[in-house]
Amino acid sequence: MHAAVVTAFGPADVFELTELPDPAPGPGQVAIDVTHAAVGLIDVYLRQGLYKDQKGLPQPPYVPGLEVAGTVRALGDGVEGLRVGEPVVTLSGTGAEGGYASVAVVDAAMAVGLEGSGVDPALAVAAVPNAATAYLALTEVAHLKAGEHVLVHGALGGLASAFPGIARTLGAAGVTGTARRPSLERARASALPYDEVLASDDFAEAVGDRLFDVVVDPVGGQVRTDSLRVMAPMGRMLLVGNAGGDWQHTVPTNALWGGNLALLGFAVGYYLPDHPEQARPAARAALEAIRQGLMPIDVQTLPLSQAAEAHRRIENGSVGGRLVLTP
Repeated sequence: MHAAVVTAFGPADVFELTELPDPAPGPGQVAIDVTHAAVGLIDVYLRQGLYKDQKGLPQPPYVPGLEVAGTVRALGDGVEGLRVGEPVVTLSGTGAEGGYASVAVVDAAMAVGLEGSGVDPALAVAAVPNAATAYLALTEVAHLKAGEHVLVHGALGGLASAFPGIARTLGAAGVTGTARRPSLERARASALPYDEVLASDDFAEAVGDRLFDVVVDPVGGQVRTDSLRVMAPMGRMLLVGNAGGDWQHTVPTNALWGGNLALLGFAVGYYLPDHPEQARPAARAALEAIRQGLMPIDVQTLPLSQAAEAHRRIENGSVGGRLVLTP
């Protein structure tokens, strides 16, 4: 199989395109002929070595990639509900490697059939995993209720952009986004279902007296601290990333106590393996949001040979939507 291999921790030029043996599925797994592989910020962090000492995460040489779309190539023992040749997309509970290749092996519980959905595989891999993540975060962790108001930081980000559509399907009364000033005009012009998009450096002042029941924060840093000022009593903040790169940031915990607030971390890659039965219902919710036109995500495709370029674009912040590789 063709594969883009991270040969060492470091800059994007550590990628090497090579040929590897085709993997075979074990019990409970499926092999997929990959047509599209999503590129995410977590792939960049892993390649940079930010998590190199964390147990269970890949060490070079390895093939990155958490999510793929394609067709089922082979079934491992005990797999039911899927068939060879069926179009599928995988969710973000499959592990942190294996996607940047022409063949991938994943746990069958994380593979969701696309037959009859009418969803293009490029859009499926760009939108379904993140929308399923948003659904699980909002329902299982933040417990969003109909009529509540939601604030989403990093409005155009790959994961963040899935939240407004899912929030709408769950009955949110309003969804406000924030974006950095260089991206603000593009965020406001996007078809994502935000009521408004504000500048991230002064959103707390711009919202006036309005308060939010749920805040979605994939950014971190000062944005996280400022968000405490605009949370309603019993408000919940979902911590779903740290795109701002401030790894030493802390929050004033007395503000949580005095304001009856909660900070809730959610990493779907650790959650779904412990709750595999929730993968397919979450994916169905994601596909329904796509069918309703609530996931108008800009999908940019590059050939697998340009995996390094894809990572560079994510690092320099020039991607407004999702990047997908085609083997």
